[in-house]
Amino acid sequence: MDEDNKTKILIVEDEELILKPYSEELRDEGFFVLQAKNGQEGLGLALSEKPDIILLDILMPVMDGITMMYKLRETNPYGKDVPIILLTNLSPDEEKTMKAVVDNEPAYYLVKSDWNLKDVVGKIKERLERKA
Repeated sequence: MDEDNKTKILIVEDEELILKPYSEELRDEGFFVLQAKNGQEGLGLALSEKPDIILLDILMPVMDGITMMYKLRETNPYGKDVPIILLTNLSPDEEKTMKAVVDNEPAYYLVKSDWNLKDVVGKIKERLERKA
């Protein structure tokens, strides 16, 4: 299957120890993987490449994931509807984080320490099936 027909996933993550294994696992699962190391790069890639789903970290340099999510959601119809999975080390108790989750309706909010790689891939597939 060529890249044009593969489901596109954008991973926005500044930690190479997370970015690399996630990218490799998703490629092995047959996805076309785009990578960004901060929210500014991620926003640009999301708008130009229009991935089918975005895996988004919150704490990053240049532009954090919450800001990226807000900007993406307010930009155009694609940005309003693309599923986003927040994958972070932050607890959802933090007021700013919870407000962003409620305002932007990400598909899932996953705390990294609570999820292994295979489970996250399962959540991605589950969300993509609902979109189809």
